[in-house]
Amino acid sequence: MEPQLATLTRERFSSPEWVCERKLDGERCLAFAGPEGVRLMSRSKHDITRTFPEIAGAIAAQQPGGLIADGEIVAFEGKQTRFGRLQQRLGVASPGERLLREFPVYYYLFDVLYAEGRDIRPLPLTERKKLLAGTVTFRDPLRCTQDRARDGEAFFTQACRDGWEGLIAKRASAPYLGGRSRDWLKFKCENAQEFVIGGYTDPQRSRVGFGALLLGYHDTDGGLAYAGKVGTGFDTRTLHRLHATLAGLEQDHSPFSRGRIPGQRAVHWVKPRLVGQVAFTEWTTDGQLRHPRFQGLRDDKEPGDVVRELP
Repeated sequence: MEPQLATLTRERFSSPEWVCERKLDGERCLAFAGPEGVRLMSRSKHDITRTFPEIAGAIAAQQPGGLIADGEIVAFEGKQTRFGRLQQRLGVASPGERLLREFPVYYYLFDVLYAEGRDIRPLPLTERKKLLAGTVTFRDPLRCTQDRARDGEAFFTQACRDGWEGLIAKRASAPYLGGRSRDWLKFKCENAQEFVIGGYTDPQRSRVGFGALLLGYHDTDGGLAYAGKVGTGFDTRTLHRLHATLAGLEQDHSPFSRGRIPGQRAVHWVKPRLVGQVAFTEWTTDGQLRHPRFQGLRDDKEPGDVVRELP
């Protein structure tokens, strides 16, 4: 089952035919519950049930008689969802009590695909949301994603002022369609997307691990286009851990096929198998990132799916 994906847009509008929700900075998750138990699946179809046992347990406690729900798993830093904080839980199967206590997570549900013994994807969004509210008991770590109709522009202004990543606008009458569509639109306050890691530079002075990551995306012919490098957003622990992973992926040639690729000096090329999320202010005219900031590794997206995201 494919999750529905939103399309980035520069449009900002208010309409009674659309509802807006907070864009959460976490990991997308489809939850499957039935007689055989509960299964949590990431966007890239990885089973993450053991990674988030508290969420799996909360879904199992619903006893819904068959449920497929869609939502986002998040971790908070103050009032903001932070993917970097969620990173502490990703890839950890059967986390211990300390990790569960220090890095609590929440599952914000915003849609339901199967309930009451039937496939409800063909129903309008507004009807699916009513079924979701009537099917799931929302107690932590399960939370309901609140939406607002009509005043999308004012809501977007508020979202950016409050430090949110942005909004997702959804057509109220539309069915649930797997894949990317214009029935769901992204209003972003900050530019951010996934990039493939194709290399890294040596650290300078007191820096440990590495200096910067070399980033790329797949262009129309399938090649890896160079998009620049990111050297901020890392703590010491991440520098050490990520360097150890990158060192095991080194190769003797560049994986990039086009772009203003840096010279060989102090550069280590790696097999393009890792995906990182990076925030930035804008694209330059020559296709480079301006003021990039690393936010974390993503294991919920395949490197081959990473493309330049444009409105």
